[in-house]
Amino acid sequence: MSKHAPPQSHADKLKKALVWMTEALQEQPQKKRQTVLQEAELRFDLTPLECQFLDKHFSDC
Repeated sequence: MSKHAPPQSHADKLKKALVWMTEALQEQPQKKRQTVLQEAELRFDLTPLECQFLDKHFSDC
């Protein structure tokens, strides 16, 4: 049995990014949403398509 965890699916990464973004915005409400989006995109190594989805649906909320 391998000691390595299975690779994360794209949906898992996106879900974890959304949870992290929610927590980050709750902990630091003064932080700009666009800044949190950019940090999530880097932190969770999101694909360009995933980044585009987040930008489209969460940058103006």
